[in-house]
Amino acid sequence: MTKHPFTFTLLTISLINGSPARADTAKRDSLSPGTEFFEFAPIMITGTRTDKPAFDLPYSTERVTDGDIQNRRMSRTVPEALSGMPGVMVQKTGHGQGSPFLRGFTGFRTLFLIDGIRLNNSVFRDGPNQYWNTVDPLTVRSLEVIKGPSSVLYGSDAVGGTVNALTRGRDEYGDGFLWDRRVYYRFADAEDSHTGRAEISGSWDQRIGFLAGASIKSYGDLEAGEPTGKQPMTGYDEQDADLKLEYFLNPDHKFVLAHQRVDPDNAWRTHRTAFGKSFAGTQVGTDRELSLDQYRELTYLQYHGRNFDSFVDGARVSVSYHLQSEDQLRVRNNLRSERNGFDVGTTGFFAQLDSFSPVGFWTYGVEYYHDEVRSYQNNYNAAGRLTSKEIQGPVADDARYDTLGVFVQDDIRLIDSLDLVIGGRYNHIEAGADRVKHPLTGRQTRLERSWDNVLGTVRATYHVDDAEHWHVFGGISQGFRAPNLSDLTRFDIARSGELETPAPNLRPEDFIAYEFGIKTQHENFSSQIAYFYTDVEDMIVRKPTGRTVNGSREVTKSNAGDGYIHGVEIAGSYRFLSQFTAFGAFTWMHGRIDGYPSASSSPTEEYIDRLMPTMGNVGLRWDHPDGKLWAEGVVTVAEEQDRLSSSDRADNQRIPPGGTPGYTVLTLRGGWQVYRDLKLSLALENVTDEDYRIHGSGLNEPGRNFVLAADWKF
Repeated sequence: MTKHPFTFTLLTISLINGSPARADTAKRDSLSPGTEFFEFAPIMITGTRTDKPAFDLPYSTERVTDGDIQNRRMSRTVPEALSGMPGVMVQKTGHGQGSPFLRGFTGFRTLFLIDGIRLNNSVFRDGPNQYWNTVDPLTVRSLEVIKGPSSVLYGSDAVGGTVNALTRGRDEYGDGFLWDRRVYYRFADAEDSHTGRAEISGSWDQRIGFLAGASIKSYGDLEAGEPTGKQPMTGYDEQDADLKLEYFLNPDHKFVLAHQRVDPDNAWRTHRTAFGKSFAGTQVGTDRELSLDQYRELTYLQYHGRNFDSFVDGARVSVSYHLQSEDQLRVRNNLRSERNGFDVGTTGFFAQLDSFSPVGFWTYGVEYYHDEVRSYQNNYNAAGRLTSKEIQGPVADDARYDTLGVFVQDDIRLIDSLDLVIGGRYNHIEAGADRVKHPLTGRQTRLERSWDNVLGTVRATYHVDDAEHWHVFGGISQGFRAPNLSDLTRFDIARSGELETPAPNLRPEDFIAYEFGIKTQHENFSSQIAYFYTDVEDMIVRKPTGRTVNGSREVTKSNAGDGYIHGVEIAGSYRFLSQFTAFGAFTWMHGRIDGYPSASSSPTEEYIDRLMPTMGNVGLRWDHPDGKLWAEGVVTVAEEQDRLSSSDRADNQRIPPGGTPGYTVLTLRGGWQVYRDLKLSLALENVTDEDYRIHGSGLNEPGRNFVLAADWKF
């Protein structure tokens, strides 16, 4: 039985010390450490769109493996799989909604990719959103995280960071027909949750591979620490399915056809309802219900090739169709209700080529995405009868959004000890809508806008020693975000007690990020230290209008957000006494930006919204010499976050008066490989039953939580 050369990468051409390099095909240890235990991935593709050792990348990087997600951390969602990383804070408006903050940015200022295809679309809204929760973590082989702007390679939205979810497929190929079955189960008592997955995978000779799976998830009401305890109406259900087929023309050329569907049902934003619970003085909402149904389907066909007998050494082409839907039901205290939502169908295409040359390794290509948006809102009286249909829903109806990008990058070794990465990108974006509700007259209007943009980046890695144990890295990168339909046409709930209305005359946001860091990698010690500074210009911020609409404060948007955010991130691990490893991470962050404390005020510099508190974690891990047993303990500490913007102070259903209290949480975990194909994992999270909330969230985290996972392949 053999491993196929394409098994672990999406592209298989890179320039490493002047020669092509194949992906690391060693068998992955599913019990190996992950996000909190810092180590460099042998190969990453997201930082340069080509295979390259993470240690050589001129960026701060992180990677989460499927073993970490399923067998070590037993992560409930993709956002939760990113927690513990320096520079990352995972906010949760609801139990079915998670939104990572990467270097101070979230929502549509962070970019999520699935096998290189954008999850982001033109209706993603400002601030935390739930769309990263629509990716099933049990389908993920690895999450690659690149911190800071990546707009030169990936276009709009790649400001705080870019996360690429590389999905699982068939691992092993051999002669004839081979197949495997697998079942996975996860239980957590504080979540009252049960997660199950069944999958089958197989291969025919060295030509065809497939994987098909389905996940069913049920979450009950979340139990926080004392005294908060049970948090009503926080549970939800989810049903997911996925299929991947791979066809190899030969070892250097393959086609991939994949389909995935994720369907979370009835996930509440409980903090806005009367079922919410006050924490440290937060207010409780008055709505009787505010629930969301999500639906996402992605189908794509990709071609991956390498070793061409021409100036092109590698190629990757992708055609995709992505459907994302949302349906929200709001029942007010007086029993009047609204049902609104949207369907976004995104047709995507990208083509990427790679070429060796006397002046470096070139990566170049084109991307195009086209959104078709249908949006609706129906209003009902207290008896449940339809009273009116709005011109639009949360965003404009009969809308479209087009993004075109052309990029080029050169990865060149200037001298034996210095690698330079330079790149540029041209963007063209068009937005149009036929049904937009005018915020003052209430009449139907139309929208047509377009923008052009050119970006650049210069990054470098200096190899300090010949043994390649120490690298210094850094550079300057431009970030860019064009106004999307949510900026231009949104008519929907914003923060607590706020209603956001359209702002059709916005300009693009611009960012320039400076980064400097040191990486070290030894047999028993790895670490990464980075300082970053992001200059912000023309960021789109909410501005109160002074009007009240249906009992909510009206806000609109303006390009008034000039400012900065900077911080320090540290991560490392040290193996000692052969069986023990100490590890830890630390983040300090500070940022200020112009905002509007009131409708009558001019822009005023204040703290950036939902600024990540100073926090870190330390842990100790033990591994049995035969690899069948492991155990670890992790302590996570976060300071009180009282550095608040005016928007934070107004968000009184999520952020307590004076700020979010600090916390200290202890987690114990362990695992046992019972035999070759059966693994058991156990965890006791929040051992002391701490009652705490992640800054900006709408509910508290689980209290003392017993988690069990079983992974059986047969």
